[in-house]
Amino acid sequence: MSQRLAASAESNELIYPRWQLVLKRMLDLLVAAVLLVLISPLWLFIVLWIRLDSTGPAIFTQTRVGLWGKPYTIYKFRTMTTNADALMKTKLEKVTSLDNFVFQEKDDPRVTRSGKFLRKTSLDELPQLLNILLGNMSLVGPRPEVPDIAKHYTPQQRLRLNVLPGVTGLAQVNGRSELTLGETLAYDVEYVRRWNIWLDLSILWKTFFVVFSGKGAY
Repeated sequence: MSQRLAASAESNELIYPRWQLVLKRMLDLLVAAVLLVLISPLWLFIVLWIRLDSTGPAIFTQTRVGLWGKPYTIYKFRTMTTNADALMKTKLEKVTSLDNFVFQEKDDPRVTRSGKFLRKTSLDELPQLLNILLGNMSLVGPRPEVPDIAKHYTPQQRLRLNVLPGVTGLAQVNGRSELTLGETLAYDVEYVRRWNIWLDLSILWKTFFVVFSGKGAY
């Protein structure tokens, strides 16, 4: 894949109010900074738990596709075995259509014991607060995809690259892992077309309840 994936031609038709974009960035910085300070003891506990539970680093890094298709490094707490990427790559090589592709499967054998809890509670996403501070992610937006999936996007699906990827998004409050990739991408495109700061606030509010319910997380 090239170092950058072109966004959809429709991007020229999407003009967001500048004051809302500034407010979105300010909200991202404020929430990420405050949470990083508050969760520092929890962060240490999770790191120790992961290291004791399975072999490998506590922090998982991976290349994802961000704004305008630019690749960047995402940070997460590791929830899978260290050979999980190799197993997924084999699966991705057989992809012919994204519509019915399921990225995360229930009872995935690659997920560790600590990983099951971290995924259920979404605590594995906490290191992405660093991505927010670095400016390559937002609190709300389409979840960042791996390059091997993004290269299969249709022109319409590439529309999701017109905004920063997020820790949570419209798809995450409407099914999470229970959605097929095609359904997730449809929600992402809808988010990009409908975006305003009020939609972000609504998604953040719904995320609170979705995370505590644990529905659709595995």
